[in-house]
Amino acid sequence: MATEVMISQPAPAFGRRYAPPYAAFTLVGLVALWQLASYLFAIPTYLLPPPSAILADMVSRWHVLLANSWITIFEIVFGFIISVLIGLPLAICVTYSRALDRAIYPLIVGSQTIPKVAIAPLLAAWFGFGIAPKITIVALVAFFPIVVSSVVGLRSTTPQMLHLARSMGASPLQMFWRFRLPHALPSVFAGMKMATVLAVIGAVVAEFVGADSGLGYLIVVAGADFQIERQFSAILVLSLVGMLFFWLAGWVERRLLPWHISVRASEGGNS
Repeated sequence: MATEVMISQPAPAFGRRYAPPYAAFTLVGLVALWQLASYLFAIPTYLLPPPSAILADMVSRWHVLLANSWITIFEIVFGFIISVLIGLPLAICVTYSRALDRAIYPLIVGSQTIPKVAIAPLLAAWFGFGIAPKITIVALVAFFPIVVSSVVGLRSTTPQMLHLARSMGASPLQMFWRFRLPHALPSVFAGMKMATVLAVIGAVVAEFVGADSGLGYLIVVAGADFQIERQFSAILVLSLVGMLFFWLAGWVERRLLPWHISVRASEGGNS
């Protein structure tokens, strides 16, 4: 019995806080190999520039990258907010209404077969080359995982739990706030974390089609001039932006759901 109790106890707090950054070590090793291979094999910079050249370009053009990063971040944030404000209520309606489930949900799933790259030129023709079509593309891309994950989470509440809530006299609104929604939040946040990554992709796709600013615009211009190190600089900044948004979503999840097994398992896994 004592052995079982010791096994079931969580890992010590210091083990979770001071876990070695294995991902950082792996990244440093890969960058070092990249730099070494660039010199050993004399790879032309117009094909694959070394990390040192990319870093030098980022340092020399940091003001350009920063100015265009704010534009792309603005598109990502507003598109993501719109997708959440539309996706969550729609998921609730689909969960509670069988008619809406049959009438709308299959269309939502089927709409994802349409490539967003094909829609971007249409949105540019309808709304012009301003920021509106970019935000729309981001919202369309981030919309789907939020809706699907929220519906799955809201439907995952066990019938026994709902029967218990009814037997205790809970109203439908109380059943939603105290039972369905808390049980669905891990799935909702999983969809949001996926949506943050897709939102970055959507913003870049929109800027590829028609833009005069943004990180996607910098990539297109640098590619036309065969300035590969500048392309890598913008791509690296985009990667950092995507990782930042994903980390923020995970941070909010850990603060709101410290009790859930997925959060506790991830913290224990870092030990």
